[in-house]
Amino acid sequence: MFVNREKETERIQQALRREKPQLIVVYGRRRCGKSTLLHHVLPPSAIYFSADMREAPLQIAAFARQVDKTIAGFSKPEYPDWESLFISLNNALKEKTIVCIDEFPYLVKNSPELPSVLQKIVDKRNHSNYHLILCGSSQQMMYSMVLDSSSPLYGRCDEIIRIRPMAISHMKDFLLLSPTDAIWEYGVWGGIPRYWEIRKQYNTFAQAVKNGILDQNGLLHEEPERLFSDEMRTSVQAYSVLSLIGAGIHRISEISARLGKPATQLSRILGFLINLGYIRREVPFGEAVRSSKKSLYKIDDPFLNFYFTFLLPNKSRLEFDMVDQVWEEIEAKYDHYFSMIWEDLCRKAIPFLEIDGMRFNPASRWWGGGLNKQAMEIDIVALSTDKKAILIGEAKWSDKNLLNEVAESLSLKEQNIPFTKPPKIIKALFQKVPASHPDIYVFTPDEIVSHSN
Repeated sequence: MFVNREKETERIQQALRREKPQLIVVYGRRRCGKSTLLHHVLPPSAIYFSADMREAPLQIAAFARQVDKTIAGFSKPEYPDWESLFISLNNALKEKTIVCIDEFPYLVKNSPELPSVLQKIVDKRNHSNYHLILCGSSQQMMYSMVLDSSSPLYGRCDEIIRIRPMAISHMKDFLLLSPTDAIWEYGVWGGIPRYWEIRKQYNTFAQAVKNGILDQNGLLHEEPERLFSDEMRTSVQAYSVLSLIGAGIHRISEISARLGKPATQLSRILGFLINLGYIRREVPFGEAVRSSKKSLYKIDDPFLNFYFTFLLPNKSRLEFDMVDQVWEEIEAKYDHYFSMIWEDLCRKAIPFLEIDGMRFNPASRWWGGGLNKQAMEIDIVALSTDKKAILIGEAKWSDKNLLNEVAESLSLKEQNIPFTKPPKIIKALFQKVPASHPDIYVFTPDEIVSHSN
């Protein structure tokens, strides 16, 4: 499947049109469509090699055989190392070519000297006859090999392109869903194209979840293990942290207590999971991220959120094929689970909406004590880009029109906001049902989906 990726496609094509030989790095989470993107961009004349876990001599020989398709007889000599192979390749090419190595971290696991070899080749311009593209799913390894200041390849890349999950609008188009259904299903599949392909194999959402995820033979039943197999150094701890957050434990003090470790020892793994896009750190609107003592950690990826909320606690039952019983329980709890997904989608859409003629910065949630000393929570709070207005809103996922109820609630919250208020306060409701009110802007799934990014 190839959907969207226009920006990434143009960026790679633009680099490949340059006269100077390019070193391009493409990385991102597994299943996001990196290989599909490369196959879409690369011309038939490109040399494409997908690495695996074999020992270095076998990989070198396999790479040389792949080059044979472009340069007849290239694999006949025996190449003792990667450096001799890359230099021989450059000398053998008669015109500018593209060389793409997919799953590059696999090569480095068995040939840790490879980044230094490529550094030497790039510095000496020993790849003048080909552009080199390196692609990988191990974000930790790709970062350490390319983006870390101590890496041999640091500062030598011409393009570094991170492939991220796609917007919900593309899922809606691919699965031919209404905006409401797209938002509902996004709570499971998220923005991962491969998950959409699996969903499309089934007639209904329930069938897809039961057969694709809950069933022991489902393609996604052990997906987290596969994701973390790329990040071996941190897989056990990462899995443990996600399982606790999925169980409703969101404060670092509680997470550390459950793991039996000091909170200070968790900063690295939490930062790692945030960088991967798997979790996010929430602080109340207006508080500094670094200094706030009210931090909550939430799973930011919809699929992992669903998995660690519903599948992992029921894994023993699913091993006895109790799929229908587990699904019935998920159905009963899905509304509550989904309300948090809907809130998050609404917050993420705020910077792309124009409200009362203004644009707003990224939105947050706020919780704490109001001016009336009562506990209070506001689902969505955002400051306008000109700092002259603040948006406060509530997100409700219900078939009923809750406008009157929310209008009263927002008026009370407006009076009790404890943080500094700009001259203008704008109120908004995000719900399934269209409605109108003189003092409240109402947004529906159609607008949230069309303004997602």
